[in-house]
Amino acid sequence: MKDLTPENAMLDPIEVASVDEIRSLQLDRMKWSLRHAYDNVPMYKQRFDEAGVHPDDLHTLEDLAKFPFTYKEDLRANYPFGLFAVPRDEIVRIHASSGTTGKPTVVGYTRNDIDMWANMVARSMRASGTKPGDIVHIAYGYGLFTGGLGAHYGAERLGCSVVPVSGGMTERQVTLLEDFKPTTIMVTPSYMLNILEGYQKAGIDPKDCSLEVGIFGAEPWTNSMREEVESAFDMHAVDIYGLSEILGPGVANECVETKDGLHIWEDHFYPEIIDPETGDVLPDGELGELVFTTITKEGLPMIRYRTRDLSRLLPGTARSMRRMEKITGRSDDMIILRGVNVFPTQVEEQVLAIPDLAPYFQIELTRNGRMDAMTVFAEAASGAASEEARDKSAKILGKKIKDIIGVSAKVTVEAPGGVERSQGKARRVIDNRPKA
Repeated sequence: MKDLTPENAMLDPIEVASVDEIRSLQLDRMKWSLRHAYDNVPMYKQRFDEAGVHPDDLHTLEDLAKFPFTYKEDLRANYPFGLFAVPRDEIVRIHASSGTTGKPTVVGYTRNDIDMWANMVARSMRASGTKPGDIVHIAYGYGLFTGGLGAHYGAERLGCSVVPVSGGMTERQVTLLEDFKPTTIMVTPSYMLNILEGYQKAGIDPKDCSLEVGIFGAEPWTNSMREEVESAFDMHAVDIYGLSEILGPGVANECVETKDGLHIWEDHFYPEIIDPETGDVLPDGELGELVFTTITKEGLPMIRYRTRDLSRLLPGTARSMRRMEKITGRSDDMIILRGVNVFPTQVEEQVLAIPDLAPYFQIELTRNGRMDAMTVFAEAASGAASEEARDKSAKILGKKIKDIIGVSAKVTVEAPGGVERSQGKARRVIDNRPKA
């Protein structure tokens, strides 16, 4: 793979500033953000008052722990615009979640917010190895989802040529990749596997394509999947992190030269790790739930927003700013099966470790009486599709899940093409247990 390490002259000075300088900047901006939220969002004024805290009580960054959390339910309870901190006519862009489990969560951006967002995605892309003048193929979905437009504005800000393909129509994706010869692709990791399959169906060796780097986000993915994609395409695969409530893509990103966790752009976002049960702040290095406070956002400030993502904070390496470990899962997508905590990424690791399986799977949860049961549907690789080979793979996968994850699961290995394909974010878990 090509060395894509950016030159130091290309970096923003704050990326390599001293930790003391970063913390001083964060404290100044945090004071502004708490005051901005308190003065302009009724919910925050009420929450702070009920907790007996005031923005003036923040004297150190550690004082943030005195302030109350914000939850996704708060966005739904204040639907659509109740958490905006500026007059509605100063909001120049509105995004929203799909709302599949209730009312969508609505987020709004001022012109300054959009400008900052573009800068953060551009910084993330540069950290990934993308350079001004590169062609960028964007296969994130466009629309209310923040992925497509967030990536698009960032790529333009970096000075790239953008191919706004969006998701789906995999055969066309392969054609455009071959014809336009981009060096960067921005896409969900699960859909990148679809594109890989598209190359294989077209009889084209993916190693011969022009891609040098893939910037993958919007869902948890494993280092095993990184190895799968990097080996197939002979390109770098790096992780980008974001969520609509905090910004969208561009909150944190891996650096291509290290790939050792995602550097959080701490000049705009302050991270904490908490115990998911008690809410207590944990020291750096401890695994827990990731919490973010925005410190420059105007339209929708978020104070101690509980992401439900599980990670840990680590010291900076390629940049001065702290890193977050790759997301291992979400506290709300964790499966508790007969007392054992199971994350879909753990199953993915075992699927990818078996050469006779394709990199696709789904988990179905059912209940027989009072006992929960898990069935894993995997898919045979094209060269191992016989019934005998599939039965053998199913036994191997079942044993790995039992020995390594610690739960018993029924495993069914389908013929090639038998597992649902993702057109964006993968649907890893189907919960068919009766609702309480």
